[in-house]
Amino acid sequence: MPEVRISPRERLVLTKTIELYIATGEPVASQAVARALEENPGLSSATIRNVMAALSDAGLLEQPHTSAGRVPTAAAFRYHVAQITRNDAPLTRVGDAAQNAAGSQLSAERRGQIEESFSGVSTSHEYLERTAQVLALLSSGLGVALARASATDVLEHIHFARLATGRVLAVLVTQAGAVQDRVLAMDRELSHAELETAARYLNENFRGWAVERIRAEVTRRVEQDRAEYHQLLRSVEELWRKSAAAANATGPALFVDGMANLIAAEADRERLRQMLMALEAKQRLVELLTAYVQGQQHEVRVVVGLDEQLPAMQDLVLFGAPARLGGSRLGTVAVIAPTRIQYQEMIQAVGYIAGLSERILEIPSAKGVQ
Repeated sequence: MPEVRISPRERLVLTKTIELYIATGEPVASQAVARALEENPGLSSATIRNVMAALSDAGLLEQPHTSAGRVPTAAAFRYHVAQITRNDAPLTRVGDAAQNAAGSQLSAERRGQIEESFSGVSTSHEYLERTAQVLALLSSGLGVALARASATDVLEHIHFARLATGRVLAVLVTQAGAVQDRVLAMDRELSHAELETAARYLNENFRGWAVERIRAEVTRRVEQDRAEYHQLLRSVEELWRKSAAAANATGPALFVDGMANLIAAEADRERLRQMLMALEAKQRLVELLTAYVQGQQHEVRVVVGLDEQLPAMQDLVLFGAPARLGGSRLGTVAVIAPTRIQYQEMIQAVGYIAGLSERILEIPSAKGVQ
């Protein structure tokens, strides 16, 4: 999305309009903004009305009814998030000193509530389950925690078989004895010989490797060996990427809490039904978090309007961050909530809780998630 450029006066009016809308949930009139900004000279109700009209023309405000005030659009909330993260960049980061910085911005009472909520947690499973509960409580939205692929997902053997045009069957066997078979939709046709060669390459080079590590290494080799082995590695990369993605879509543990919060916040019954159908499908939630929260990121990701992945969720916002332990990724923690939310506080809370994994879990247990 291209950067929105507005004047300092427009930014002041837009920010105050967003704050008032978050506080009340009602369309915001120019008179209300004028009262809130009465200490600023030159900002009469008429001036603010003109500024709000210009913001509407820019796609940042909309008017539900002719006689009503205005409400922020998804673009306005995205701009609001960009301003917060630009001004408080260290607060969006996760882990170590950055996590402490985020925590320092939370009130002492809030930090105490969070710390107390994780009392007694000693395993990664407990941490993720408790995280979903705590984030649901803090956000009055949906708290979600997704475990990364299990440490037992270590490759023993993989086999590919061509089923039909554009369809390949992948059978992945882990060293823990789990067998996962998935039908893959390919971007191009692969011959029987290419499938056999790709499987042999993976089995000979990566037997005993963790799934996540294979994905990173295959991607690295594709970039490095673009000459003689490029065609082979291109086939291997596509097959492995699709196999791992399909396995991860149903494999990782998912913890969800706070569905009732979204039900209470949504008045449109049909849209609520569609939204709940989307959220209740585990695979769709996993896909949502996978699409927006990357393992290598170190910041809290904020995505306003989730309709690209799930159309029924166009008026929701996602706050997500990776949780780590001993240098390895433990999983993803996230909040899904209505766009009417205190963004800065939620960014800080998600970042703080994501960073807690290193503090409350025993570091030796990190060996289990390499």
